[in-house]
Amino acid sequence: MECIMPPQIAMIIEAETDNRARTLADLRLMIKVHGGTATPTTYLFQKKGRIAFEKSENGLGTDEILDDAIEAGAEDVEADEDGGIVVWTKPSMAYSAAEALSKSHGLKVASTDIIWDPNQDTQVEIPEGNLESLGAFLDELQDNPTVQGIYANVTQGSLREDLYNSLREKLDA
Repeated sequence: MECIMPPQIAMIIEAETDNRARTLADLRLMIKVHGGTATPTTYLFQKKGRIAFEKSENGLGTDEILDDAIEAGAEDVEADEDGGIVVWTKPSMAYSAAEALSKSHGLKVASTDIIWDPNQDTQVEIPEGNLESLGAFLDELQDNPTVQGIYANVTQGSLREDLYNSLREKLDA
């Protein structure tokens, strides 16, 4: 399900269900109640593979694995805030790249996901006035047992870091 929520935040909601019609109706109602509109938004995102590796016991960093990562199908390699390494791939290459880098460098995979990553030029700042209603919508989505992933094209902007982090915890990307 794709939607736009106030103030023009594009979202993709992934759901897994045995009754598609009921789930879509439930999600549409949630979106409408919270002031949003069900509309196509996937063009504002890219589907990517994301591999998070735990911090290396050998002290390996992005520079040491870059060549092998590219050879394994990586499009980008970056360090995360915990000292681990995040490798970005095409969705079809995520699991094979994770396996190859794990074997070649002894890295432990923390997670491997296929996500919807928002395009940098289409990200929207969240005004503090919209934070409460957006948070309530995200809480309701998380309580829905069919919802498997929630992605939004939000950026921190002038929002306080603690408020932004609490919102990001409710999203999958």
